[in-house]
Amino acid sequence: MASIQATGPVPLETAPAPLEMREAVARHVRLSLFWRTFFLLALLLVGSVVAWLQTFRVLETEPRAAQTAHQIASLVNLSRAALVHADGIARVSLIKQLTELEGVRVLPREPNDKVTLFDPNGPTAYVTSELHNRLGEKSVLAQAVNNEAGLWVSFDIEGDDYWLRTDLSRIVPVAGKTWLIWLAIAAILSLSGAALIARLINRPLKALSFAASRVRDGNYDASHLDEGVVTSEIREVNVGFNRMAQQLAKIEQDRAVMLAGISHDLRTPLARLRLETEMSVADESAREHMVADIEQLDGIIDKFLDYARPDQGMLVPVCLNDVLEACLFAVHDSGDMRITMDVPANVYVMSDEVELSRVLTNLIENARKYGKSPHIEVTQLDIIARIKEDWVLIKVRDHGKGVSEETLKHLTQPFFRGDAARTSATGAGLGLAIVDKTVQRMGGQFALANTVTGGLAAHIKLRKARSQQDKLNSKFSR
Repeated sequence: MASIQATGPVPLETAPAPLEMREAVARHVRLSLFWRTFFLLALLLVGSVVAWLQTFRVLETEPRAAQTAHQIASLVNLSRAALVHADGIARVSLIKQLTELEGVRVLPREPNDKVTLFDPNGPTAYVTSELHNRLGEKSVLAQAVNNEAGLWVSFDIEGDDYWLRTDLSRIVPVAGKTWLIWLAIAAILSLSGAALIARLINRPLKALSFAASRVRDGNYDASHLDEGVVTSEIREVNVGFNRMAQQLAKIEQDRAVMLAGISHDLRTPLARLRLETEMSVADESAREHMVADIEQLDGIIDKFLDYARPDQGMLVPVCLNDVLEACLFAVHDSGDMRITMDVPANVYVMSDEVELSRVLTNLIENARKYGKSPHIEVTQLDIIARIKEDWVLIKVRDHGKGVSEETLKHLTQPFFRGDAARTSATGAGLGLAIVDKTVQRMGGQFALANTVTGGLAAHIKLRKARSQQDKLNSKFSR
């Protein structure tokens, strides 16, 4: 009898590394077409807005600087003319009125004045150049004199140097708050337009992606695309896709009918041949071998039908512990297996009970045939299950030779048999292909990997279902 240890820790890594690595890579590179289109359009539009803003700034710099220099020069010349032609008493009154009415102060320029000039590479450089042309090279434009901020301009009256101080606001920056406001408005409008355009572009592609996923799952009825769209290119793609889906549905139906017919036509002569063999062959050993060959042919036919099954069953909560118990019951009388289980109690998964039983049975039988230890004619099998968030991770691991990395990636392909790595291979080479396809039909993932300590591990990831106790607890907690 097979030795089955139902509980106890298993000294193995329990996380399905291939599935988690696949998901990590998918999360790392996952970027929807909508966001990709949106980012590209946004980058283009924002770049265009910034380029236009810079162009306007460059085109406006010289006219605005010339206008500012003209105003400052006019203010200096008018103040100088008024002071030159006023007598001493009127000059004091004039200076006072300029200060009160125009915010203009006229002060004598001293040799030891501490002058803070404007940045020669800043936006006022062109204003300074224009003032030199209008007032002479000796004129000075400063932003502070003796640590007193303001717009300071030097000029002379009859050989004496003076300062004219006025408000700094007379030099208006080329790019002020108005430009920032307009830039923000343009950026918002550009991003909104980019989002709208990206949505319009990607809507038919999203519908095509959804329909393609339905075709991949075998649901051809839900894969019909609108053939009356306005865009001619999209309309042609939709028409071609619908015709392709119809042809695939017909091919799938013809294949199912053909395989069902082959199964029906072959099973009748096989049953008759088995009956005749058991009744007519006198040699018991020869009769047993012939019956075994016939049973193997019948099993191959079953595998063909299992792999060709196109329908997707209804997924319901299934107790993993009960399914494992039923699968192991069939091998508990076998003396060539030693099974260790590490599965939490009352684990429920969303699946089809018959399909899940077929998957686990197939993996157990596969390990039983090919997973024997190199020096021990007993298959040591470890079955592990772990709950991770909304998923249940199942591992079925043997301690055999494992397979080469080149062979590993082909094991789930139909009709492939890794005879070089796992000897005594019989059958049609559909076992693991059926497992992979069945797990995908149940909305899960399947992967194979060699373990560090030797042997092949099959990893299954299925959606977790709430147990009856969880439902009762949730109901009473309300």
